[in-house]
Amino acid sequence: MDMLVMGLCMTFFSLAVTALAFVAATRPKSSSPAVQPELSLVKVASARFFSDSAGSSIPLQPQVPIEVLLYEIENHVRLEQAAAESFVAFPTQALLHSKTISPFVN
Repeated sequence: MDMLVMGLCMTFFSLAVTALAFVAATRPKSSSPAVQPELSLVKVASARFFSDSAGSSIPLQPQVPIEVLLYEIENHVRLEQAAAESFVAFPTQALLHSKTISPFVN
């Protein structure tokens, strides 16, 4: 019984220390009102900062149609499914560690 009471006392003591540490960590650093920083006279960059520079000399890359991307994804999925089916049909150590023929793998 004495060990149980001692364990409870230690638990409550450690809980109180943890609560005090949590309160100290989450309260604001100073209780004085925050001082407003002075506004500088530096011109604020506009929202179009990167488009104002010599970006017109860089040619835009042509966008790839969504159909081409979907075809590439479907082709990749078919290759992976074929590899999985061949492994399931004939599981060998060599097939498990062989490289894939997918173009998406580095």
